[in-house]
Amino acid sequence: MTVTLQVTDRVGTLRIDRPKMNALDVALQDRLRELAAEATERDDVRAVVLWGGEKVFAAGADINEMRDMDHAAMVRRSRALQDSFTAVARIPKPVVAAVNGYALGGGCELTLCADFRIAGTGARFGQPEILLGLIPGAGGTQRLARLVGPSTAKDLIFTGRQVTAEEALSLGLVDRVVPDEEVYDQAHAWAAKLAAGPELALRAAKEAVDSGLETDIDTGLTIERTLFAGLFATEDRETGMRSFVEDGPGKATFR
Repeated sequence: MTVTLQVTDRVGTLRIDRPKMNALDVALQDRLRELAAEATERDDVRAVVLWGGEKVFAAGADINEMRDMDHAAMVRRSRALQDSFTAVARIPKPVVAAVNGYALGGGCELTLCADFRIAGTGARFGQPEILLGLIPGAGGTQRLARLVGPSTAKDLIFTGRQVTAEEALSLGLVDRVVPDEEVYDQAHAWAAKLAAGPELALRAAKEAVDSGLETDIDTGLTIERTLFAGLFATEDRETGMRSFVEDGPGKATFR
């Protein structure tokens, strides 16, 4: 299988495995969408790690496959391509990308679908589509600009240049840089910590932030207010507040 879902300690690892560069062909995109939906529905998955293995995250689309597509074929395919990545972005649970090696083109766009990005010192990021006479087509023009700002996004997209992990950190493209051999372990630890938290509150927090970014401030505040009030109907809210009063902050065990 080109993508697998493996669960340990309530953390589901979406592992891309298509040697040797994890090129994102159509079959892989479709499988990614299926497993993102599975991770969304499974009760034993409380957080998700995106990982391409120790050598490379994903070096982009399968150019040989894409080269054979004409305009009509890409019109039919482009929505499914975006939908595969959107399925990952909309997993209503914390998602962290663990990035070793190249994350280029579609690989970089896939990291943008995570809530948090941990990169190894040897990681490389970029949107090189312009060098093929194209633009990013899996959400890069939209998610990258929202993450790092329009000017930085245009620099990366217009030039197609690659950036190191350290530059990616300075640009806000990644959140943490660690030794290459620690990338997956640190990503899993981050996810496992959140997997032990209040599931419905984490879901609400992610929905409030992501939905709010897509609208105006007043609508965003309405979304926040509705989700905030709704959490007062949950057992986790009761548990958290009782634990705070009786034992102090940060000691609650959520079911």
